[in-house]
Amino acid sequence: MENIFVMINGLPGNVAATMARAALADPRFQLIPASLTGPDICETSFQVDKISVTLIKPDERETAVSKIRQAFGDFIAIDYTHPSAVNANARFYIQQHIPFVMGTTGGDRTALEADVSKGEIPAVIAPNMAKQIVGFQAMMAFAADQFPGLFTGYSLEIKESHQQGKADTSGTAKAMVGYFNRLGLDFKPEQIQQIRDPKVQKTQWHIPERYLSGHGWHTYTLTAPDGSVLFEFKHNINGRQIYVEGTFDAVLFLKKQISDPLGPKRLYTMMDVLNQQE
Repeated sequence: MENIFVMINGLPGNVAATMARAALADPRFQLIPASLTGPDICETSFQVDKISVTLIKPDERETAVSKIRQAFGDFIAIDYTHPSAVNANARFYIQQHIPFVMGTTGGDRTALEADVSKGEIPAVIAPNMAKQIVGFQAMMAFAADQFPGLFTGYSLEIKESHQQGKADTSGTAKAMVGYFNRLGLDFKPEQIQQIRDPKVQKTQWHIPERYLSGHGWHTYTLTAPDGSVLFEFKHNINGRQIYVEGTFDAVLFLKKQISDPLGPKRLYTMMDVLNQQE
């Protein structure tokens, strides 16, 4: 039985709150009662079941992490903050030698990967922590490698719907653009259609009302030039449990890399996590 201390950053955000509640209920993990939060958050604490979690502003985090280490020892950070904080948070983790799982999308991903690669601590970063979605992306990557140009001449439409509070375009949808480009489609990430209006989601997409505040529905439609052939790929996720499971698998994977006497490499993806699962 694992007993890994985790610091879940991004409270009082919905995904971070879901992760924190799940960590409390999972005997493999020990939730550290502190969370990095944004400078605009007014609250100083957040209640997760019976645990009061202290919210730490950016200008307080160095001192706070020092105290956390004294109290709990080494730990792994799980980041579900805001796209605008991705790069600064990653640099902080690297400077403080905190292994981390970056579940937050957005930010400068090229700089993020470069920073992790130059650092001395391992991290798992991915545009999507859902293992099944990662597996689907692997299938698309395989097709792009084996059959480049397969859909040359076809048109592509990508629509993605997420809860109103999601600030950026889906990282998964943007990653899919790369595979479709290699398959011969001329499409740019800026052409992705973002749906964030709950009324549209409910009346046109028929997303269950209970999941309007937490979902990820994606549709990728490919159409032949004369309209005679249509291919459609779709993945609809209601709730956040699928991300919890994948994130926790990433934490367990990181723990294993840290314990490896040969020493870990630095930058990992969810594909690495999937490939090493028994």
